[in-house]
Amino acid sequence: MKKPPVEGRAGLLVYCNVTLTSNSTEDTKEIGYRLAKLLRPGSVVGLYGELGSGKTIFVKGMARAFGIQERDIMSASFTIIAEYDTIPKFNHIDLYRIEKGSELEELGLWDYLGDDNVSVIEWAEKVESELPGDTVKVRLKPAGENMRQITIEGDDEKYWNNL
Repeated sequence: MKKPPVEGRAGLLVYCNVTLTSNSTEDTKEIGYRLAKLLRPGSVVGLYGELGSGKTIFVKGMARAFGIQERDIMSASFTIIAEYDTIPKFNHIDLYRIEKGSELEELGLWDYLGDDNVSVIEWAEKVESELPGDTVKVRLKPAGENMRQITIEGDDEKYWNNL
């Protein structure tokens, strides 16, 4: 179910929500790719979903939009932050192994958000209250053997209508 856009200052639409269905890993990657093509420097994308819901597959699609090879994107077993030297710089952050907020400070997480970076954060629920207000939220939910419901929430309708 789509949430209606909310009217903001000067009648601008400031919130939009779209739900897409992925029928395969290739569909999930394609949706990630299409979203990434709409992002601009400073964008932060938070990924939400249970283990195995397709977050890393989604990131592989996003990375392709920056010219990053799929094989270079992995779920972070030991590397929590992977920084890619693209224009704009692409950061893949996986907080699965983070247990305490103090670990985020030690990692320098906040240095990777905003400015000229595009950052995508897996397990964003672990830092949701501290994310920038304009973070694009992507919720992945299994809906069958290979199917996923992918809900994208953002603050600018003109982008999400292009997905």
